[in-house]
Amino acid sequence: QVQLVESGGGLVQAGGSLRLSCAASGSILSINVMGWYRQAPGKQRELVAVISSGGSINYADSAKGRFTISRDNAKNTVYLQMNSLNSEDTAVYYCNANDIIELRTRGIRYRYFEVWGQGTLITVSS
Repeated sequence: QVQLVESGGGLVQAGGSLRLSCAASGSILSINVMGWYRQAPGKQRELVAVISSGGSINYADSAKGRFTISRDNAKNTVYLQMNSLNSEDTAVYYCNANDIIELRTRGIRYRYFEVWGQGTLITVSS
């Protein structure tokens, strides 16, 4: 069973920085796209940034110039470096992985369409 485990959330002052990590566990052969989404109170979940296995990156406009997404394919881990945080960045941040191939017993390959992490809260104080 593939799971995503996030870490790095917490409380930070406006203008500060945080780094999120998300590691996928399981006997993973490949993950196509990994990324971060967030959901602020009373709002819908929205894209922050995604990165493909080949390194193609897409950022939300709100993240451009402040956030940097990166990925270690060997570790099945994605990172989000967030700088110049402001109160509008306060949200629960969710890790997401798309199109995952897992190796199960007897050499069977199992394909997951999408997996979500449990979410990590980031609070930016002004």
